[in-house]
Amino acid sequence: MAINYQERIPNNVDLSSDRRLQRALEHWQPKFLDWWMELGPEGFQAADVYLRTATSVDAKGWATYGAVKMPDYRWGIFLADRVEDRRIGFGDNMGEPAWQQVPGEHRATLRRLIVTQGDTEPASVEQQRLLGLTCPSLYDLRNLFQVNVEEGRHLWAMVYLLHAHFGRDGREEAEQLLARHSGDSDNPRILGTFNEPISDWLSFFMFTYFTDRDGKYQLKSLAESGFDPLARTCQFMLTEEAHHMFVGETGIGRVVKRCLELMKELGTDDPAAVRRAGGIDLPTIQRYMNFWFSSSLDLFGADISSNAATSFAAGLKGRPDETRYEDHVEADTVTKLPVPDGKGGVTEEEVPTRNAMNYITRSAYIRDCEIGVKRWNRTIEKAGADFQLTLPSERFNRKIGAWAGLPITPEGKFTDPEKHAAMIGEWLPTEADRQHVRGLMVQVTDPGKMASWIAPPDRGINNLPVEYEYVHLAN
Repeated sequence: MAINYQERIPNNVDLSSDRRLQRALEHWQPKFLDWWMELGPEGFQAADVYLRTATSVDAKGWATYGAVKMPDYRWGIFLADRVEDRRIGFGDNMGEPAWQQVPGEHRATLRRLIVTQGDTEPASVEQQRLLGLTCPSLYDLRNLFQVNVEEGRHLWAMVYLLHAHFGRDGREEAEQLLARHSGDSDNPRILGTFNEPISDWLSFFMFTYFTDRDGKYQLKSLAESGFDPLARTCQFMLTEEAHHMFVGETGIGRVVKRCLELMKELGTDDPAAVRRAGGIDLPTIQRYMNFWFSSSLDLFGADISSNAATSFAAGLKGRPDETRYEDHVEADTVTKLPVPDGKGGVTEEEVPTRNAMNYITRSAYIRDCEIGVKRWNRTIEKAGADFQLTLPSERFNRKIGAWAGLPITPEGKFTDPEKHAAMIGEWLPTEADRQHVRGLMVQVTDPGKMASWIAPPDRGINNLPVEYEYVHLAN
């Protein structure tokens, strides 16, 4: 379905036929633009950026490329095409017609799900707003801005649902999505990971690999929803989310590759030597991985969750790729989960499968995360280096759930609390690590040039060369 770009708010939901809704969103739009100018990318609002924009939601039209100034980017409301006679695919309402309007009994739960998802979108823009000032290349700068404008559009997607289906409550929630700010001591973002500072590009690559991948799994779960407008919204958002994870995976891979090049040039695998030569050593990359992976795991919530059970039973939020499972109701089944035994060991607990939905979704996420790690390790192996990157145990460094606050090693073993405290600097980034990485962050904006700590990408964007001027900086 083509998107009308003559509209003030581009959309494929026939917004002009609902004047009340259109006026409400047009009232919200200037506030969004004010937020973008204040808390969006710092110092680049006048630059021409080679961005992709959706002109339709089919395979041919969802990615059209061209130079545009970010404040002029055509944010809008795009839903995947409606499937006629779609049915709810799981839970107690399985087989019933999908809802086109919010069922009254599920209004509060649906609103909470939409607000929580919507809150993450502007949060990441705020977290990343200063990164352009230390970009390692124009290629990377453009990728940062592509991520940013798409997160802005994902905010629009959630705001549309709030305005269209939740009345005054929805309008107030939409206002709050612009009032909360990442890291604000008085009014922070809802989820902890989205209040973490992202002050260097290694953190950005980790965020886009691990945290945006959590976003993928949340969107895949919501794309199964029996509330059809939410499902269609998330289905289209997933097409854009893939690029964000590509930025993370290839970014980390390029940092690893550059480290290996320096090790070969220097004839040593000594991390201190790599640092002196202006690189990021493999143990530091591992510590950053440990931090961002464990932080992202907390976004799935507690392993045993009555809220997750309620959402599944009602047909509001399914499992990613629900059709892969044999039982879509899970009324009487149980799942075994590893939990602390209270004696410094691990035991298994049987819980109703519906209560284990967060655990099931998170397990699929972990398997997905392993794919990129294997690719990075192949690069290390081919270079002949004696090192292997690993995902830490899902029990390590947790702030939410049964494992929260426990003295667990990255291997998933209990250890003495004092020893754990003494070793934490071996497992998570230290202030010295962060200072070293931040010290390497020097802006490089000559077309085709790269910062010394990262290797060039294998190819450019949309069949263009790496040397292309992806961001034309204003004079």
